[in-house]
Amino acid sequence: MRFDVISLFPDLFRIFSGQGVVGRALKRGRAELHLWNPRDYAQDKHRTVDDRPYGGGPGMVMKIGPLQAAIEDAKRAAAGSKVAYLTPQGRLLVQDAIAKIAAEPGWILIAGRYEGIDERLVECSVDEEWSIGDYVVSGGELPAMVVMDAVIRLLPGTLGHAGSAREDSYTAGLLDYPHYTRPAAIAGAPVPRVLLSGDHGAIARWRLQQALGRTWLRRPELLARRELSSEEQALLNEFIHAYPNAL
Repeated sequence: MRFDVISLFPDLFRIFSGQGVVGRALKRGRAELHLWNPRDYAQDKHRTVDDRPYGGGPGMVMKIGPLQAAIEDAKRAAAGSKVAYLTPQGRLLVQDAIAKIAAEPGWILIAGRYEGIDERLVECSVDEEWSIGDYVVSGGELPAMVVMDAVIRLLPGTLGHAGSAREDSYTAGLLDYPHYTRPAAIAGAPVPRVLLSGDHGAIARWRLQQALGRTWLRRPELLARRELSSEEQALLNEFIHAYPNAL
């Protein structure tokens, strides 16, 4: 998969692209990252990329010219890639949406700054608008990194174990179950006995029940959107009965 990121601060991606899962995926050719700076397309000696908003008000707005030129060059270099703008006004990204994004051959990501970009550019050049949450950050660079990380870990061959991504929180509409590793007891707190039993069927049922129960406790709205099987409902009922004070 190819990512072309249009950003006024391309250096922010240097460390990100060299570390962890993303760094390994880029090094192995599972994904590509190309950076485009709108300042390189500015026409004046000051490399101006923003101006005051029509109608007044605080802040500045990113100008169409430099951004549009950067987008067009990115499109020529990445034929077939769609354009997405990272903005608080975009649709909220959830795991299902990330999976659909990962199925595309590439994306051109616009990392906005200031009060945003000229709406006319959104209307003529942007295919999708995405938000990573109901809050505001200083620019689109961090959201672009979040999207890239979430997408890249779904690409075949990225993670060390092919099943890791399939068991993540939200993948099945549930939060993840709790995880444990050695030692078997810490300060009197033991690992749940079932995990030491070697009974893979019992372990799978326990993990499913914990995922259901944790979702019920922390994100009940996720359960409301998910149709439970009779087995899942029975496991959840058992969990709720065992924790009557959780309400």
